[in-house]
Amino acid sequence: MADGLVATLRAEAGRYPTDKRLTDLIGELATRSPDFRSRWASHEVYRHSTGAKTLHHPFVGELTLTFEALTFPADDGLALVAYDAEPASRSADALRLLMALTSAPVGLDEGSGREG
Repeated sequence: MADGLVATLRAEAGRYPTDKRLTDLIGELATRSPDFRSRWASHEVYRHSTGAKTLHHPFVGELTLTFEALTFPADDGLALVAYDAEPASRSADALRLLMALTSAPVGLDEGSGREG
């Protein structure tokens, strides 16, 4: 995972070579971490557009989700990322549970006729 993160950081550094905060971050990481220096020196460049991520949710625990990032040619800094779980997996069950918990019907304020 660390290799992929450094390769993604290198891709961003290539997109924004004059970003002082980004170059400062890279300099600090290179100064403090021999592992980072080694990975940075490999010159790998990677932009994640598909893959899987494992997350920990405080209520349902570990979730492994696949993702796909859709980029927009008119705005290089904008992407829509869709996450999903493999069908019939524990993660799919956990997502259904979270959906059920967050899709409770909205009640009406008494006497006002408006949603509350």
